[in-house]
Amino acid sequence: MTTQSAEKYRLDGNTLPEGFRLPKSDSEDADEFFLNIGPQHPSTHGVLRIVARLSGETIVEAVPHLGYIHRGIEKMAENQTYIQNIHLTDRLDYLSAFFNNLCFCMAVEQAMDIGLPERGEYLRVMVCELQRIQSHLLWWGVMGMDLGGFTPFLYGFREREMITDIFEEMCGARLTMNFFRPGGSSFDAPDTFVPRIKKFIKIMYKALDEYNTLLSGNIIFQERTRGVGILSREDVLAYGCSGAVLRASNVSYDVRKNDAYSIYDQFDFDIPTSTEGDSLARYQIKMEEIVQSLRILEQAVEKFPEGPYRSQPKAVYKLPKGSYYSQVETPRGILGTYIVSDGGPKPTG
Repeated sequence: MTTQSAEKYRLDGNTLPEGFRLPKSDSEDADEFFLNIGPQHPSTHGVLRIVARLSGETIVEAVPHLGYIHRGIEKMAENQTYIQNIHLTDRLDYLSAFFNNLCFCMAVEQAMDIGLPERGEYLRVMVCELQRIQSHLLWWGVMGMDLGGFTPFLYGFREREMITDIFEEMCGARLTMNFFRPGGSSFDAPDTFVPRIKKFIKIMYKALDEYNTLLSGNIIFQERTRGVGILSREDVLAYGCSGAVLRASNVSYDVRKNDAYSIYDQFDFDIPTSTEGDSLARYQIKMEEIVQSLRILEQAVEKFPEGPYRSQPKAVYKLPKGSYYSQVETPRGILGTYIVSDGGPKPTG
């Protein structure tokens, strides 16, 4: 690389926000160092760039640069019908495609006053709670790997693959599902759906004991996460945090409980919280969320009704003129869908 071309990529004060300063020499701020995290290759997922200033393992300052994989989904949605748009929601978060589908369909159902048969409601809850566990298992394995333990990653994927196989048998997809539809879903659950979930529940409870031995109860892991990244109750509320980040800082809010949707009000489950607000607390919240999802699944498989799984679909969905909002509790927190309609077959915003 020539000196001239290298200047294009040089990071100096002109490319940073006012007040953000990097050490100018080895002698100045010797206890601090600069770390440029990313940008990652655009073929990867959820990428961004963070310009960070660190003192040891303490992040003194961090400046995020977002938008590396912006694809203009909102604009694309304006040129497709409501049914065609469902597949776009898969890509909003490829680790929770069911939740993305659900949130969009709920907004359409709200606008058109579409009801669901009981079996369709149960099917939605069951696949979403399975996917909550599936998503948490990937997070668990990656967190262990990022702290130097590769084994948890392999263990987490062992159980995660069981859930993925259930999804594949049900809708033919393993990652981006394109499954839910206004009024229900595109397919019914196969005959093996409930038996496979019952088998998974038993295996998952045993696996949690192994996870505790591998990571949760590991003193080194606890020391690396306890007291790190503390967010107070005031912090998370001011930043608009949701999900495990919010609940780990002693705010008991979960859309499934506080603004119940679908049939979640028919299930007995708890919302775990912590007062610590650190990385260990957020870890513990997510591990407990796996247990609570298993509790919901245990109840659902015993009550899973027979009957239709979808209300009568419409040839064309035209939302009445106006704006509509729906929200769900995903594995990472609150996801909302806001639709603006002019009365036509496509959203206008």
